Amino acid sequence: MRSLPLLACLLLLCSCRAVTPAADADGFVPLFNGRNLDGWININCAPETWSVRDGVIACTGKPVGALRTVRQYENFILEAEWRHLERSGNSGIFVWGTPISAPGVPFLRGIEVQALDHGYAEDFEKKNGKKSDWFTVHGDVFAIHGASMKPLPPTNGKRSFPRENRSKPSPGWNHYRIEARNGSLRLHVNGREVSGGDDIVYRKGYLALESEGARVEFRNLKIKELPSTGAGPDVTAPLDPGWQPLFTGLDLRGWTPPASAAALWSVAGEKIAHAANAAAAPLWTVAEYGAAEFVFDYRAEKGAAGALTVLVRGDGGAPPAVALPVPDDAKFHRYTVTVQGASIRWQRGDADAVEVPLPAGTPPRGHFGLAPAAAKGVFMNLHVRQLP
Repeated sequence: MRSLPLLACLLLLCSCRAVTPAADADGFVPLFNGRNLDGWININCAPETWSVRDGVIACTGKPVGALRTVRQYENFILEAEWRHLERSGNSGIFVWGTPISAPGVPFLRGIEVQALDHGYAEDFEKKNGKKSDWFTVHGDVFAIHGASMKPLPPTNGKRSFPRENRSKPSPGWNHYRIEARNGSLRLHVNGREVSGGDDIVYRKGYLALESEGARVEFRNLKIKELPSTGAGPDVTAPLDPGWQPLFTGLDLRGWTPPASAAALWSVAGEKIAHAANAAAAPLWTVAEYGAAEFVFDYRAEKGAAGALTVLVRGDGGAPPAVALPVPDDAKFHRYTVTVQGASIRWQRGDADAVEVPLPAGTPPRGHFGLAPAAAKGVFMNLHVRQLP
């Protein structure tokens, strides 16, 4: 009888070892198991945007967004192969990125290692009568949306351009080797170093694959972690607290448009747009939430300052509502709304948070709703996380 607990422990140990990737002779472990997307998180795309087919990570390219690793990385060597399935395809690999997109864009804050098809440059030259002086299709490296980097030459001051043209056009496979050490990055394209940057912030964060308009595939992703150099909080991307996407970037799946005024709400360009008088016909989530935190970006049209009302725990009656002031600068602002305990707390950007009590009798769970009062406006980057 005493052997049974021991046997159970051995079986558990074996099962844990089975799901832990083994390092190869050079110290690399796979980032993709060839069967499913375990170890990866869909940040802001539709469920069908990312899939596994014939041992590759396949991306439809729509909407623009990213698939990122579950965990962060600091110093490492990453190897990956990619190919475009369409002429002029655009994609990339994000390094040291944030857990969700930067405010007002569908991209992470981080370093982009670009993956462009040759047709992209050819089309630019045909249209403009000259070659581009601000991008190439052979492995540009650059900081985006709040990240910073000193690009290696040749450079236009923002991008590190490749010293050699080594990439293959669609449908050929390309091999990238990305070496990231203590805030420095070096990119090797098909066997030779071509570009990179130094003094990068962040220098610890998530890795991600980019969806940007065209079908692309990735395979043979593997990583070798290198010793830490002590990246502190000031140079480390925020940790993911458990965000889940509330918007597919393509349509209103997961939301319930008002039956009598569905035309007030539409989707285009990874954004949910509303017409005038949308406050009278709120957009509700299909799911119900109890204690939860919501984050979204909102932009009102120029001169349309006013109140953006969010509704919580709707159940068919008169749900609790809180009005969020909206600047009339026609810029995106990030709002965080927390519903927990007996209060609602909201915050715009890094401003001080405002807390208001929930009315007596508020149900423990309900739908989350958006009811803008501005003439016109758009939402993007909508996420939610459950709270205790």
